[in-house]
Amino acid sequence: MRRTLTMAVAAAALLLPAGPLPVAEAGGAAQTAVGRWSAREAQAFWTAERMASAAPLPPAEPEPPAAVPAGTLSAPAADATPTPTPTPTSIPTSTPTPSPTPAPALTPTPTPTPTPILTPAPVVRPAAAEPGVGQDFDGVPVVGRMFVVKGAGAYFCTASVVASLGRNLVLSAAHCLLGADTQQVAFVPRYTRANPRPYGMFPVLRDAAGHSRIWIDPRYRSQGADRAAALDVAFAQVGPDADGFRVQDVVGANRLVTGAGYAHRQVTLIGYPASAARPRLCVNRTTKFTSKDARIPGSFLRIDCTGYPGGTSGGPFLIRYDGRTGTGDVVGVIGGWKTGGDTADTSYSSYFGTAIRKLYEKAVAAAKAG
Repeated sequence: MRRTLTMAVAAAALLLPAGPLPVAEAGGAAQTAVGRWSAREAQAFWTAERMASAAPLPPAEPEPPAAVPAGTLSAPAADATPTPTPTPTSIPTSTPTPSPTPAPALTPTPTPTPTPILTPAPVVRPAAAEPGVGQDFDGVPVVGRMFVVKGAGAYFCTASVVASLGRNLVLSAAHCLLGADTQQVAFVPRYTRANPRPYGMFPVLRDAAGHSRIWIDPRYRSQGADRAAALDVAFAQVGPDADGFRVQDVVGANRLVTGAGYAHRQVTLIGYPASAARPRLCVNRTTKFTSKDARIPGSFLRIDCTGYPGGTSGGPFLIRYDGRTGTGDVVGVIGGWKTGGDTADTSYSSYFGTAIRKLYEKAVAAAKAG
């Protein structure tokens, strides 16, 4: 988030220093073969201590223009006039059913026996607060931390499971996962410092060349976080956990909704603040914010919620939130304008319109195929 440049977040980063990563330990980057990155390798690398010391990601830089064909922002501009009725995805609802045969693990293991969804621990929502007041809480299974390595540092953002045919997609902000140096990526549902892996760890898969299977609009890659702020969304394919279960079969999923407009009377915002041991929850309305800065074009969802500094980037904007399951319909993620905002008390999201729908469909098709 752009707010990572503020003094408050700089202080938070000092509390959770990334630090140099050792290169000779078991499960470390130097010992992980290209194209391989299993749940067991991810767990060996992302120890509880390393996860606790991870810092919010620094601001993203555009990738070299030659890496991806440059484009214009014509699609996001068209999204500025959304369809009047939300267009839900044509996939399972926010409370999915167990798959009879879970996907195989990346390394040979016995076929596990499916277990019921969401039974390990109930979702407990904090006592109601005034609209716009954030509160730390114990989290929900579908939202967690996304851990990444960039350069010699360990970092994190917020991510959430989104329903898909392959039952293996997570959603975050593009600026969290941008860059060829993004490595050792893993999603940890309902992470807290006291209980760092309550539902296991799900590695973001790699292709044969060793690149993480992450989908970001090419225009965001080539134009960067300001010019392409309206496209600050990413999908990533995660592999099964160490027991061979797919993430959606373990924790459930939110449903992606596009074309729903900007103004919502009640949105639940969840994110992982840099200096907090637990995630944060807030409920408030959203409004439409249109940038007057020519360097950051577009219209965005805006929400006033206290206490969302660095680390909360990628956190979901949920409508029709179900407090029993901890799931809802996701209409945004913290990001977009100034990669989420320049203060900790007001957050933004790129608008989920046609461009995001197409990106999601591309990710679903690719993740299901391989």
